[in-house]
Amino acid sequence: MIPMAKDPVATLVFFLLVFAFVGAFFLFIHLVIGSFIRPYVPDKEKLTIYECGEPTIGSAWVQFDLRYYVVALLFVIFDVEVAFFFPWATVFGKANQLADVNITSERRLDLSAQLVPSGMSNDAKQALGLTRYNESSKKYEPVPIKPDVATGWARVAFADILVFFGVLMVGFAYLWRRGDINWVRTYAHHQEPVAEPEKSLEQKIGA
Repeated sequence: MIPMAKDPVATLVFFLLVFAFVGAFFLFIHLVIGSFIRPYVPDKEKLTIYECGEPTIGSAWVQFDLRYYVVALLFVIFDVEVAFFFPWATVFGKANQLADVNITSERRLDLSAQLVPSGMSNDAKQALGLTRYNESSKKYEPVPIKPDVATGWARVAFADILVFFGVLMVGFAYLWRRGDINWVRTYAHHQEPVAEPEKSLEQKIGA
């Protein structure tokens, strides 16, 4: 077992680097092995476009519609926003389980340990009542969270996600109202009203 460093951030960075190195190694080693053992017999049929592709017509130096980039950016923005629901759901689910008075003490202690923040110092955790120092084991141990405290945490978390989701829906409604979600938008929808040219003196007199 790898001993934990005093700085939890350094430990996290170490594990992230190890994960990235192992992942890159497994990726490239399979590509290199495959390049040596797979057969390479190209023919006309294999080199043709298949499935969802279409034969290219004309030059590739064409102007793409700006709508493609706008829709792609909107997708990335909302996709990243929705990703924040997953850690919230994890914490909210554990808080709801701790609010149940019928769970066992072992399960309550396990869930309480999972909800202890990892980026805080031991002194800060102890000051907040999340952990306590055990003199016999010389280690900090999590304090079981009481059901009423867990209920308060769950309510706060639910209110936070309602505010977050409400802001997200306001932005979505704004984009919908502007028509940014529609793939095809008429030019007249964005065209500024053209002011009529001022009539000359002769035209005013003739009128």
